[in-house]
Amino acid sequence: MPTYSALTTLPSREPAEALAEAMENFLPEPTGIGCFEIEDGSGRYEVGIYFEAEPDEIELALMAAIYGAKPFAVSEVPETDWVAHVRRELQPVEAGRFFVYGSHDADRVPENCVPLLIEAAMAFGTGHHGTTKGCLLALDRLDRAGFRGRSVADIGCGTAVLALAAASIWPDPVIASDIDPVAVDVARANALANSLGDRIHCVEAAGFANPDLAARAPYDLIFANILKGPLIALAPDMAAHLAAGGHAILSGILNTQAQEVLRVYRENGFAKVSLDEIGEWTTLVLRREQ
Repeated sequence: MPTYSALTTLPSREPAEALAEAMENFLPEPTGIGCFEIEDGSGRYEVGIYFEAEPDEIELALMAAIYGAKPFAVSEVPETDWVAHVRRELQPVEAGRFFVYGSHDADRVPENCVPLLIEAAMAFGTGHHGTTKGCLLALDRLDRAGFRGRSVADIGCGTAVLALAAASIWPDPVIASDIDPVAVDVARANALANSLGDRIHCVEAAGFANPDLAARAPYDLIFANILKGPLIALAPDMAAHLAAGGHAILSGILNTQAQEVLRVYRENGFAKVSLDEIGEWTTLVLRREQ
């Protein structure tokens, strides 16, 4: 049975979110609605809607006009098992001592590595993206320099690959959070698959807005691999939840956005430890000053 997608772009967050909310009452009823910032530094947003029945393009044009959106591009989506497709296409990733792999590559795990089993799933973070790999490399470098994380949080954890990496090399429990309940479920499943279910506590939260996160503060290491906007908004909370001398590993930052993020974090009491680029993405390691 075919499905249909309708995609459009808008100049800013507010009209995009308003359009996405209005589309919940559209007929035929959408099976899914997404609203995402376009990662090109423009501040523009994309709204995508999915249907099981072909939508009326005239009604979509009216909705686009009302909310100041570009005309919807409607297309039929071929039936594809995307998870199976991704599993076939993804190759293992080596990031320092970490080896991120799917179960289909279990026979390729080398000796003397830290293996992280991450299946392709409905959550971000398989290790292949430059942001995730950058965070893993930063963690490996910190550990080799003698840092030991005793209170670690992974904010916006996705698959929880970063929480898994920290819990694999250090003995203390790690807390992982995500705003998306699907990601939280995936994170829990990955913790169990890596025999770390008793060491990684997964919670649903926007930023630090969960009592379990507050109860475990202050942290000596916080990961936040999200996007520029949320990272900037989180800067005061990041400083409030991180111990003096503690480290933050931040990514989801385009190279062109790195200096802006760094400036905001400096204003909130952080100093730069390192800045690394992988492709178009930057990973920042910061230290909260005494």
